[in-house]
Amino acid sequence: MPRGSTVRRILVPLLGALLPLALASCSSSGAASAPVAGSTTPQGPVAAVCDHAPPGPATAPAGAVPVDPAVVDDLSTKTKNSPAGTTFWLAPGTHRLSDDEYAQVQPKDGDVYLGAPGAVFDGHKKNRYAFAGPAKDVRLESFTVRGFTAPRDEGVVNHDSAPGWVIQHLTVQDNDGAGLMAGPKQQILDSCLRRNGQYGLNAYSGNAVVTGLVLRGTEITGNNTGNWESKVPECGCTGGMKFWAVDGADVVGNWVHDNRGTGLWADTNNNDFLIEGNLIENNDSAAIIYETSYNAIIRDNTFRRNNLLDGRAHADRGDPFPAATIYISESGGEPRLKARTSNLEISGNVLQDNWNGIILWENADRFCNSPANTSSGSCTKLVPNVATCSAPAIAKKPLYSDCRWKTQRVVVQHNQFTLNSKALGCEEVCARTGVFANFGSYPNWSPYQGAVIQQSITFQQDNSWHDNAYAGPWTFVAREMSNIVGIGEWQSAPYHQDANSSYKPNGG
Repeated sequence: MPRGSTVRRILVPLLGALLPLALASCSSSGAASAPVAGSTTPQGPVAAVCDHAPPGPATAPAGAVPVDPAVVDDLSTKTKNSPAGTTFWLAPGTHRLSDDEYAQVQPKDGDVYLGAPGAVFDGHKKNRYAFAGPAKDVRLESFTVRGFTAPRDEGVVNHDSAPGWVIQHLTVQDNDGAGLMAGPKQQILDSCLRRNGQYGLNAYSGNAVVTGLVLRGTEITGNNTGNWESKVPECGCTGGMKFWAVDGADVVGNWVHDNRGTGLWADTNNNDFLIEGNLIENNDSAAIIYETSYNAIIRDNTFRRNNLLDGRAHADRGDPFPAATIYISESGGEPRLKARTSNLEISGNVLQDNWNGIILWENADRFCNSPANTSSGSCTKLVPNVATCSAPAIAKKPLYSDCRWKTQRVVVQHNQFTLNSKALGCEEVCARTGVFANFGSYPNWSPYQGAVIQQSITFQQDNSWHDNAYAGPWTFVAREMSNIVGIGEWQSAPYHQDANSSYKPNGG
């Protein structure tokens, strides 16, 4: 699986209760916040699902195969002995497999698993995987999956990223690895992904591309209990959810909170994302990282108190890089790729008391075939062969442009930035937003050395801010990390950013 440093839209009805949310206190413990009235995004209430999912059927539906929790391996055995398309009803109680670590349920095409009230499928810290195999169009609904021990970068439910799975009213909690993997056309609806060891969701399918993914009305909280960044520094392998090479995703109306690490991280050749109407708060790192990826709409979300832990850690060790709420890293709009937008649009969001704002960044030394590319072995979606991006051809068109993941065509508009820096105790080191790059220096055959990328990202790649509202002592990073300017310089030549925006320095 690669690591980070770092088409179609499927509309699914949001089933189940949508409960308003509370403001959660910032913590790295992963403790979820209790929902109370009055907490919404610009689009309305967001789902508080954990411990509030509607119960499944109290009796077995007609034609369903009952599964007895008193019989070890009953779920796996009856799945094996039943034809494809069977509905299984998990009776109340704790269901388990044999003690073989590789014991697992292998669904067949179209199988359905429904849980009665109180149904739990427990790996007892002995079994690695709950549901695995290539079967398509499997449905899991209304029970809890817990206690499985998937290794790092692997998942407990849909371990093999099979296509067409529907996950609804499911609680996946207290597992190692990722609670869920995701395959093409998977729908994750009204579910709870809580306290899993690495991620709540890992959308990754080997060499395949995950298409048409829907994550809607789901609570993702307290994940990365294994604190993997401390075990493998800079692994880029932690947080609420991670997306790899996903082409077409709707991430709508979710509550993503109190995760150790980043809330939502799209890393390496993702394309065509809609991230809308989510409440993302109290995550230790960034709310959203969109990295070496393309074409996205990030709109009408609410971001609260993200990156306070990592932002403070940056400041304490003297790291001047601004720890962002929305971090756009080597990503932007690309009209040559099919998507619902040809830009990267960030609009209509509310950012309240996060460590910093929106950062557009491009690493001049990170490009296809560069040793500085931490997504090793990956090339851009415009150049499929990594070896193509080499000297001397890379110095000429079209490779000069196409071998780079470019932060371009990013539009930041109609957002509200509010920050009380005194309350956070960060007056000198927070409340920053901006666009910049480093001075290119590596490798020695790179055609992007010097200030070429700093100039391009700032002035030549159609990145623009306008019609935003700032309350608090916001400053702006322009062109290079050490160049921090006030609103007047930001709006004037040569930057000409944030036309028609308002600025109240004492309004936070």
